[in-house]
Amino acid sequence: MRILIADKFPETGLDRLREMGLEVASDPDLKEEALAEALREHRPEILVVRSTRVEAEHLDVSPDLALVIRAGAGVNTIDVEGAARRAIHVANCPGKNSIAVAELAFAHLLAMDRRLVDGALDLRDGAWKKKEYAKARGVYGTTLGLLGMGRIAREMAHRAHAFGIEVVAWSRSLTPEKAEELGVEHAATPVEVAKRCDVLSVHVALNDDTRQLVDAEVLAALPEGALVINTSRGGVIDQAALAREVETRGLRAALDVFEGEPAGGEGSLDPGIFALSGVQGSHHIGASTAQAQEAVAAEVLRIVESFTGDGHVPNCVNLAEKTPATHLLVVRHRDRVGALAGVLDVLRTAEINVQEVDNIIFSGAEAASARLRLDREPDDTVLDEVRASSDHVLAVTLRAL
Repeated sequence: MRILIADKFPETGLDRLREMGLEVASDPDLKEEALAEALREHRPEILVVRSTRVEAEHLDVSPDLALVIRAGAGVNTIDVEGAARRAIHVANCPGKNSIAVAELAFAHLLAMDRRLVDGALDLRDGAWKKKEYAKARGVYGTTLGLLGMGRIAREMAHRAHAFGIEVVAWSRSLTPEKAEELGVEHAATPVEVAKRCDVLSVHVALNDDTRQLVDAEVLAALPEGALVINTSRGGVIDQAALAREVETRGLRAALDVFEGEPAGGEGSLDPGIFALSGVQGSHHIGASTAQAQEAVAAEVLRIVESFTGDGHVPNCVNLAEKTPATHLLVVRHRDRVGALAGVLDVLRTAEINVQEVDNIIFSGAEAASARLRLDREPDDTVLDEVRASSDHVLAVTLRAL
């Protein structure tokens, strides 16, 4: 089996893939047309990416491609729906970089309170301003607001409690009972979180429901001088509204991700919001620690090993949660060649689609039980034809789902 690694990946991980018997091609600089060309050349069954975008045209040029793995959390860089239409699995590695992202977000929180970035730049320029930089509020007794309550946000809450910071949180799935269990206060809306916090930290995936989740209304609800931290995706914050609040009400911002972020590893950019006093940034490095990358690589290896073993794909994000199947047909049969071929032929003739099928073998490999989920109910005539389709069919039962 062939695998193409189109982003940075630990050498130890590449060695492990080769030990698993895979034919490995690796190029961390593959983007856009270069990626398409590599897919044409290597015809991989598995593609591993991190920040590299995988578009519909990439899915079309490699007919053997069956699995795309994002070596990180989220899958917003991959055409997930396009992959589903082509029966290509898409998987990711959720939670493996949670600690690294939380560490960076909390580093921004502390650095903004003590103005470490501005102070360090002044020292680099030879300016001594002890009187100015001695002004700091301190974080003890303040309130951290969290939007989203997944793994990263929970790591943030854990660190906040250690610093004596109260936590108020909102997510669509967070209930008051769950909030109490996690040791945080529950808020009904993002606006309510903003009203109750001194620091707002955003930890949601980017999708149609969360795009510009932190809009002008949420930002206006924050107290003057509040800090906004974003280590998730640039699109979850209305950046123009944030810039206005920084300029007019003294809001501060610490952004690891932002709108207009360069795609490559190096380059130049318009400073934009980073030109404003009170805004500090980092280079989309939330998950970029050695610990996090090793954990992600281990998860990629686990997914590959499972897929190449029994075909199961852990963390697959584009399988149907519920198929159109309405009935379950159970066919108990002898474990013989052709036992199910006649069954499937009867269903094809009756124009009944099989949505899912599995076949369980009993000890001794003499008999098996096939479970076929059908998109409509077969009538008695079809069931009789199934029973008569092979001498190896032992029994047939049907039930509605």
